[in-house]
Amino acid sequence: MIYTVTLNPALDYVIQVDHFQAGQINRTKEEHMYYGGKGINVSNILAELGYTSTSLGFVAGFTGQELENGLQKMGVHTDFVHVEKGMTRINVKMKSDEETEINGMGPQVTHHDFDGLLTKVSQLQDGDMIILSGNIPKTMAADSYHKILDAITANVDIVVDAEKDLLLKILSFHPFLIKPNNIELGDMFDVQLDTDEDIIQYAKKLQAMGARNVLVSMAGDGSILVDESGNAHKLGVGKGTVVNSVGAGDSMVAGFIAGYLDKQDYAYAQKLGTACGSATAFHSGLATKAQIDEIFKTL
Repeated sequence: MIYTVTLNPALDYVIQVDHFQAGQINRTKEEHMYYGGKGINVSNILAELGYTSTSLGFVAGFTGQELENGLQKMGVHTDFVHVEKGMTRINVKMKSDEETEINGMGPQVTHHDFDGLLTKVSQLQDGDMIILSGNIPKTMAADSYHKILDAITANVDIVVDAEKDLLLKILSFHPFLIKPNNIELGDMFDVQLDTDEDIIQYAKKLQAMGARNVLVSMAGDGSILVDESGNAHKLGVGKGTVVNSVGAGDSMVAGFIAGYLDKQDYAYAQKLGTACGSATAFHSGLATKAQIDEIFKTL
C-alpha cells in the first residue's frame, strides 16, 4: 500500500474576480473547490494513474469531514487523525489583476493527536511506501518528519518532497526518492549550480549522505535524475503553456512513483513523472489521465 502524509490539508477555494477592488463589493466570475495539500495532490494523481493510496494527516470540523468525504469519492482511501480543536483550513486563492491568497490556520494538533499519527505509521508493513510532502506547520515540532519515520519498523520505501533542512534531516533513513529543485540543491551546499554537471555532482553528494534516487526539477529546463546505480538521466519538459504551478511538483512525484511501479525502470519513471508535472502545469487544477497521456506522447 502507498501512504501519503499531509500534515495540514485544506479546502482550496479558487475564485476569479475581474478587477478586484479593496473595500468594495466584488463578485466572482468563476469559482472552484479543490482538496488541497501536497500529499493529497500526490494521492489524486496516483488515483488518475490507477494506483490506490491512503491519505494520512489531521482533519477537524465540518471542513475536515468534507475533505475526507470528497477524497473517498475520488478513489483515495483516508485514515486521518480527527482533531478536536479548530477546523481543517480553507485557503482562498483569488485570481484577478493580481493573484492574492489567504490561507487558513488549520486545527490545533496536540501531542496526543500526533501520537495517533505515529501509531498509524507504526502499522505499515514490509513493501509499503510512505510519501512525505510539504513543510511542517509552525504549530508542530520541527522534527516531526524524523519522528514519523522513526516510528516505522517495517521495511518500507520512503519518498520525501520538502525543503532544504527537512530533506537533509531525513537522509539517514535512506529514502527511496527525494525531489529538490536545482535552487534548493544549491542552497543545501551553499553553492551556485551553473551546469548539468554541477547538479549531478551535488545530487551524488546527497546519495552519499543516504538518498537512493535524487530527482532534481529545473522548471522550464526539465529535470535530472541520478538513480541509485549512479546513472544520470536528463529530460526536458512537455510542450504547452504554463497556466498553473500549483501541484505540478506533486504530480511529478506521483508520476515517477507510478512509472517505477509499472516497469521498475528509472528512465520511464522520470518520463511519466515529467508528463504528469507538465500536464498539471498546462491546465487549471490537477491533470487528468487523458491530459497526462497527451503530454507523454510528446516527450
